[in-house]
Amino acid sequence: MPTPTEFNLHRSSRVLEITFDDGAHFTLPVELLRVYSPSAEVQGHGPGQRVLQTGKEEVNIDHIEPVGNYAVCLHFDDEHNTGIYSWEYLYSLGKNQEGLWKDYLTELEKAGYKRKERPS
Repeated sequence: MPTPTEFNLHRSSRVLEITFDDGAHFTLPVELLRVYSPSAEVQGHGPGQRVLQTGKEEVNIDHIEPVGNYAVCLHFDDEHNTGIYSWEYLYSLGKNQEGLWKDYLTELEKAGYKRKERPS
């Protein structure tokens, strides 16, 4: 499994850039990281139990805490900090970002939630 060689948090644009040792480079929106947190609070305790997260358009990361040599804990400014993001999970989020984002937007629409767009 590839290992990150660089993490860059861009607070103003709310993105986390990650480069892996296999050359993969991902720019992940903080909102995506938050709504797909690997925590039980978001994912539930079994298949099909994921809880849709709403109102996360403005969320940001306060700090990033290393967890051994295999993961990080992202501390979000909405006080969520229970997800452990393994290198494998971060790589998967980056690789599948487009599909995950589409799924998230579809889920919001089905729930009747109107997402607040950031001004350009």
